[in-house]
Amino acid sequence: MITSNGVGAGHLIRASAIARALQSDARPIIFSMAYSVVEVAKALDLDCEYVPGRDKGLMPRKKWDSYLRDRLIALIDETGASVITFDGVVPYPGIIAAKIARPSVNLIWIRRGMWQRKPQGMVLGLQSRLMDYVIEPGDVARDADSGPTKSRLESVLTKPVTLYLPERALSRQDARRFLGLDNDKPAVLVQMGVGNTDLDARASAVFKGLSGWKDLQIVMPRKPVDQEGNSLVPEGTDVKVIRHFPLADLLHAFDAAICAAGYNSVHEVIPAGIPTLFIANNRGTDDQKSRAKWCAEQELAIYADNESLEDIESQSARLQSQALREQLRAKCSSVEDFSGAAQIAELINLLSNQAYSSLINKRLTYQRFIYFAAFARSPKFYARRFINLLLRAAAIAFRTLFPHDGPTETNGEVVFSDSRNFKILDKYIRTQERFEHLIKDFSPTYLAKRKAIAKAAFGEVDMNPILDRSEIEAHLRFAS
Repeated sequence: MITSNGVGAGHLIRASAIARALQSDARPIIFSMAYSVVEVAKALDLDCEYVPGRDKGLMPRKKWDSYLRDRLIALIDETGASVITFDGVVPYPGIIAAKIARPSVNLIWIRRGMWQRKPQGMVLGLQSRLMDYVIEPGDVARDADSGPTKSRLESVLTKPVTLYLPERALSRQDARRFLGLDNDKPAVLVQMGVGNTDLDARASAVFKGLSGWKDLQIVMPRKPVDQEGNSLVPEGTDVKVIRHFPLADLLHAFDAAICAAGYNSVHEVIPAGIPTLFIANNRGTDDQKSRAKWCAEQELAIYADNESLEDIESQSARLQSQALREQLRAKCSSVEDFSGAAQIAELINLLSNQAYSSLINKRLTYQRFIYFAAFARSPKFYARRFINLLLRAAAIAFRTLFPHDGPTETNGEVVFSDSRNFKILDKYIRTQERFEHLIKDFSPTYLAKRKAIAKAAFGEVDMNPILDRSEIEAHLRFAS
């Protein structure tokens, strides 16, 4: 289950929710470029491999495409995988090359909707044709989707995907005990980025808006400091920094929440019934602004304009109203269940079942899903498709004339490890270290293949062992 790095951890979290639904019937392996993959996989008891993304600049772009292809082929051969899923905006050439090398493997694109109108949408038709199947996780705000994926016919539309499951979520009392929160005082979860001028100003506006809420406990997953390390917390404000995953299991601890309107956040707080202020963060392709506005119009949440500090402050202050919070909870309770992870897992199981009569029958079943999904599409499809063809041709011509600049190669040693201790691995994953991660219980053959792949990517290597101070883990260091 491949995920790109993306903006935030959206692709990783969505893939992990689907993987958790697959665990009873298959061996899902998260193969991700996201820095938090080891932490997330360990928390959910999933197997994983971290793979450095091309943007990390450890090797030239063309070499990285071959590296990704070889990593995937080795993992397919090691595990006997019959399905590859990709959750991301742009399917990498290395993924397509791995599919060509192992044609019996089904390739599925888990493609979120609600795209902004950006250049990435120009080549959707071509990219979709390179896939065996395309699945679109539903979005609670899909009626507000005006992006390039909305009217496409090749995808199966499911219900929304979420990590929040009522049967796994702790009660208010148990969640507060786990987080060390006072049972008799109100608590608000604030999930906002900090570290640049705009984000810092928004966080400060939120603190100001919440300042009138008596005895309020504010919980944040990151320490609220500016770029110079100075605290953004006003004097007398009670802020607790708590890092835990999955936070979806602890949402009932909070009287309210303030967060961005990303896919995962929205589809966790709404089914949990948490009164929430959405502040859109329109980076990447995700149209958070449209999603946040739609949720506010349906009275599932409230919304603040991310460009207006005054609006952020005043909307944050509104959360103090118990009447408003009860109104939002009531509306959230009327929303249909978000069971997309189970639906997608069922389809993946269908495609991975080798006892199923034939690939033709699988295709017929898939086309039946497509037929029913077509009813949710817009009649403007053919006009949009013609325009997309023209835009695609222009985009290919432009990139041919003006190719991306390739990064330069880095020097140093290569570190191999199958560790799941993310605190140890962080220093390798988040830096320019050449780090090669391995699945659990790998075979000698797989290790030999991975050494050959590392040699092709980084040059000649020699092996030296490493021991950690706290525990002996399966660390192998290859000196370049």
